[in-house]
Amino acid sequence: MTLCRGETRDAAREPMVKKEKADYIIQTVVHALDVLEQFRGDVDELGVTELSRRLRLHKNNVFRLLATLESHNYIEQNKHTENYRLGLKNLQLGQTVIRQMGLLRRARPVLESLTGECNETCYVAILKEAHVIYLDALESAHPVRVASRTGARLPLHCTAEGKVLLAGASDTARQRCSARELKRYTAHTVTDRQELEKELEMVAARGYALENEELDQGVRGVAVPIRNYTGCVVGALGVSGPATRFSEARIHDELVPLLLRAAAEVSGRLGYCPPADIAQNG
Repeated sequence: MTLCRGETRDAAREPMVKKEKADYIIQTVVHALDVLEQFRGDVDELGVTELSRRLRLHKNNVFRLLATLESHNYIEQNKHTENYRLGLKNLQLGQTVIRQMGLLRRARPVLESLTGECNETCYVAILKEAHVIYLDALESAHPVRVASRTGARLPLHCTAEGKVLLAGASDTARQRCSARELKRYTAHTVTDRQELEKELEMVAARGYALENEELDQGVRGVAVPIRNYTGCVVGALGVSGPATRFSEARIHDELVPLLLRAAAEVSGRLGYCPPADIAQNG
């Protein structure tokens, strides 16, 4: 038996008849991406006329695409030549991909070792757009287990990984995330903001977060932060499974120490050096 996190909610939203992905393609978006892809190699700037020729689109259509991309900083115009070039937003997205891939590359061996030690489903997750995004996961070998949800977007306030990421987020990011509705998923879901804030303070102080059947009935979990060379929380390392296997004793005596050691290894690979007092106590 495999416990799929959020399975009933996702299934309810899926159409009865699945279409091919090609049926959902928006041609205007394709044209916008085609514009961006013209700026490659030694091509620094292009004008409307040249883009129109390359893309075989009318100049008016090209100008509208450029104006849209420029409004979101994906394209910028050289005021002297009136030609267009890539905007800084592309660099920002590229750096995000690099950071995330770096996290995955360094975390994967540790994730494999952690899963082997505890034989439960383990995750690497990040905070993005007020959700937990699961970048990687390895499943338990137990017949009854929590299924991998790689790529899934889950709520912050009722997942162990989400609480860790919220506790380590900047004040601005936390306020933006906390402004969202605290939806109730089970009888255990915390929906009171003050109660959640108190829990986040405790998470930050003790260094790990718990999930007690708050998103899915019968599922418990624990997560710890992953830090980079600046000390910022850039991800979370978590483990979850059936509540019947996640007793309080096992969580605190086995799983928390395993996670803390694993997260320390990943963080070290990202250049994090803990303060001297923490390193000595650890």
